[in-house]
Amino acid sequence: MRQLYYVPVIHTSADLGSLGKTVSDRGEASLGVEPWQEHLRVVNGFWDAIARYFRSLDVAGMKLYQDGMVAEGDLGVTIVAAGAAAGSKNYLLVQDLMKREAILVKTEDFHLVKEELDRLVQVTSAQSATQKLVALAKYRMVRDRLLQKRDRFIAARIAASLAPGETGILFIGAYHRVRTELQKDIMVREVKETSKVKEYHNLVRFGDRRRSRIEALGRYLVAEIA
Repeated sequence: MRQLYYVPVIHTSADLGSLGKTVSDRGEASLGVEPWQEHLRVVNGFWDAIARYFRSLDVAGMKLYQDGMVAEGDLGVTIVAAGAAAGSKNYLLVQDLMKREAILVKTEDFHLVKEELDRLVQVTSAQSATQKLVALAKYRMVRDRLLQKRDRFIAARIAASLAPGETGILFIGAYHRVRTELQKDIMVREVKETSKVKEYHNLVRFGDRRRSRIEALGRYLVAEIA
């Protein structure tokens, strides 16, 4: 039996590279300063809870799979170090796990990741409302297909690199559906419930209109993991 810790992640601006500032600025403009700051506190608390959980485990020899990770070996180490230096809580945790002898594995296909990033950059860098609508429409036309291709590639990488008796850790965006593509002999443990992480993603943009539910989900996200 193979085991996989499945961590549905909330990306921070530090995870998004050149897109990070745009996402942050728009979030604050849309929600307001105080709700946006509360959202950031939830995200930081979420990652702190995840980090504490993995500090309680012996991770030596575990395989590490990371959303967007297109390399392993020295290049993979360099990518992780750059993300950690930029302040990414995700990459800081991955870096800590590697220091504790977990093994980073190439998780994604470079061309698929680049295609999605290029389309997102086209949306955020559009100079007019018309250009933005066109870029967004084009992205939405291919988004689901791209996501499915990425999920199948990730699942195949896990299947090929996780040997019988081994344990892996997957950090993956909540909208991915890698779990449905995994081979049946891989026992999955969700570190946080994907459905609740995704629901928080969906509702947080509504601000005060869904405040009670957002607060309840926020408490779940930052709670200690049994």
